[in-house]
Amino acid sequence: MADSEMDEKEEEKLWREYKKNRSPSIRDKFIRQYMPLVKYVAGKVSTGMPDNVEYDDLVGYGQFGLLDAISKYDPDKGVKFKTYAVTRIRGAIFDELREMDWVPRSVRQKSREIEDAIVTLESKLGRTATDAEIAESMGMTESEYQSAVMKVSGTSVLSLNDVWYSGDDSDHMSIGDSIEAPSSLNPDVIVEREEVRRVIIQAIKELPENEKMVIVLYYHEDLTFKEIGQVLNVSESRISQLHTKANLRLRAKLTSLRKGIF
Repeated sequence: MADSEMDEKEEEKLWREYKKNRSPSIRDKFIRQYMPLVKYVAGKVSTGMPDNVEYDDLVGYGQFGLLDAISKYDPDKGVKFKTYAVTRIRGAIFDELREMDWVPRSVRQKSREIEDAIVTLESKLGRTATDAEIAESMGMTESEYQSAVMKVSGTSVLSLNDVWYSGDDSDHMSIGDSIEAPSSLNPDVIVEREEVRRVIIQAIKELPENEKMVIVLYYHEDLTFKEIGQVLNVSESRISQLHTKANLRLRAKLTSLRKGIF
């Protein structure tokens, strides 16, 4: 994470100064301070990625996110820069990955098929569907369903960062962003964000306990899959599978919201 080169009071003073004069020397100081954060986020994103996605490239993409965060950060919002920057860094990395379109079409199609099955089934059941029920609805055995989930697991890290709503051209919002308090001045966007936030919180509550635990530890406690595996005493690949299942369910909930099902 970021080096402790500055104490909080010094950093707060620098942010206020930078907001007034946009000093290049202060900006460079912030870049040096938070480059370790870029490397940390890139390292997390690189977990489970295919071989053609290079860690150094992810760091490069993340640097753009850091520069964007430094440019747009408002210390008056009451959010710590590190919290704000992580979202921007991660978002910049995912934007570049989407531009690369590195996910094979067959894998993308399988992911969509699973999401669609979950949407249809859960809207009919009025509750969270079990793996066995999802598998049956797709004409698969449960073992075949688990295998399908593993095939899409390398792409699921993007799930909480896909853009779902946007208030205007400069205000794209990801599922991950929506978990944070809305900051837009547009009342319609605030309403949209609060609705998405409400659905996500409810959807997370409804996840099976082991999937919920993985989501909390990964996105809120900032642990890696390996670290979560050690906490829960299961393999890293099992954590990857649980993470994928949870993301597919959350994406299905958001898809349902957009269609007006929920």
